[in-house]
Amino acid sequence: MAAVASGKATKAKSRDSSEKTSKLAYSDICNSKQTISCEQQSSTKSFIILGAVFCSSLLVLLILYQKFPHLEESEKQYFRLPYNLEDAKQLGRVLQKYSRDHYYNVMSGFLIMYIFLQTFAIPGSIFLSILSGFLFKFPLALLLVCLCSSLGACFCYLLSFLVGRPLVMKYFPERVRGWQAHIERHREHFLWYMIFLRITPFLPNWFINITSPMLNVPLTTFFVGTFVGVAPPSVFYINAGRTINKISSQGEIFTYKTWAILMLTACIALLPVLFKRKLKQRFE
Repeated sequence: MAAVASGKATKAKSRDSSEKTSKLAYSDICNSKQTISCEQQSSTKSFIILGAVFCSSLLVLLILYQKFPHLEESEKQYFRLPYNLEDAKQLGRVLQKYSRDHYYNVMSGFLIMYIFLQTFAIPGSIFLSILSGFLFKFPLALLLVCLCSSLGACFCYLLSFLVGRPLVMKYFPERVRGWQAHIERHREHFLWYMIFLRITPFLPNWFINITSPMLNVPLTTFFVGTFVGVAPPSVFYINAGRTINKISSQGEIFTYKTWAILMLTACIALLPVLFKRKLKQRFE
């Protein structure tokens, strides 16, 4: 009798344990589903907000276009975002004609379009940098390009900070982890590292812009590093714009000599870091 009672007790315990395990498994599945559902809702919400901001920006561009002086029919086909060197040449001729009497209209249009492209990581800002050398004097062109690049990058940073986290972590998780490891190694002297990255093509600028807020990169450091870092390559684009009609391909802008100068400039940007390390080692 005792053995039978013991067997029944064991079976009861086993049944209770099995029920608890089933409940826990069911709970985990429910939690997993809820997590996936929350992530999907968060991604959807991010897409909606991003789309609303993008459409609002397009509306601003449309208003700017309406305010622009009347274009002749033959010029309207060239009044568009340049995607190659020939587009940039044609647009430059149209804008140069109107800049004589509508200088500030042309400048404001250039600023807003450049910032728009940088904010939403849309290709084409390189050709606007070339155009700046064609339309403006060198010091002003360099200031405008650096300022627009920095402001656009900061707006991209803020958009990513507000709504981009779910999207970035969904589509670029491995790249974000790799970038985080780089930042942690250079956290102490990140300004110089940011300048180095902006000069060199090792990491795409759009990727730096959207991931920096998630890795707690200070906005001030981000702005200053971008402003200074984009200047060296912009010098070559602006100089190319001054002789844009003589250039037949982008390969004429960045030669081996140009790349060598950029790499040397990037190395110079890291010199303060090396000096700081040497001094630290000496005093320790």
